[in-house]
Amino acid sequence: MRSVFYFGMSYKAIIAGASGLIGSKLLNILLQQPQYDEVLILVRKALPIKHKKLVQLVVEFDKLDEFAGSINGHALFCCLGSTRKKTPDLAEYRKIDHDYPVKLAQLAKRNGVVQYHLVSALGANSKSSNFYNKMKGETEDAMQQAGLKCLHIYEPSLLTGDRTEYRLAERIFTILMKILDPLLNRSLKKYRSIPAETVAMAMFKQSLKNEEGVFIHPSDKIKLLA
Repeated sequence: MRSVFYFGMSYKAIIAGASGLIGSKLLNILLQQPQYDEVLILVRKALPIKHKKLVQLVVEFDKLDEFAGSINGHALFCCLGSTRKKTPDLAEYRKIDHDYPVKLAQLAKRNGVVQYHLVSALGANSKSSNFYNKMKGETEDAMQQAGLKCLHIYEPSLLTGDRTEYRLAERIFTILMKILDPLLNRSLKKYRSIPAETVAMAMFKQSLKNEEGVFIHPSDKIKLLA
């Protein structure tokens, strides 16, 4: 049976990717909820946010070893990710979506972080011929080999929510999915679009559970966890 933590001590959360769609929602949740009294975000440049629980650490992700001493606490939430439009260089793209999350997992393991929560994607498969799905699958595989005490992998479908940048294709798909979502039933439910805030809430709630092992959550299951 799964048991819930009733925190009576000081707990620290770490977020990588706090400026992104899911990461920003998660940051807001963690700052509002009482279970964590310190939220450390790893950022390339400081965000215009101030809160008594918030600590911002400006890092060079290519040199994460130099910041290893700060990668400690109860849970690390990795919401890192890019797009081909933002990162057309495939090597750089892979760094963000594969190399950095894997390196953070290694540091988390070394420093005794209890839980690691990774945002992946529906369709992740290391044997896929699609670059994105293959990369996400290879990241998931590497995570499962890192020896983490508790690993949660979230595989959302099309994310909805307010983005800082305008993406025409995603805007069109979001409108289209409002029509298609009700038609996707049974085994097709996992392809329904999902709000970024729902994913963030599921991540937060799962972090309150005392579990060990690897847990993979497809998009339709994420909604149930939230």
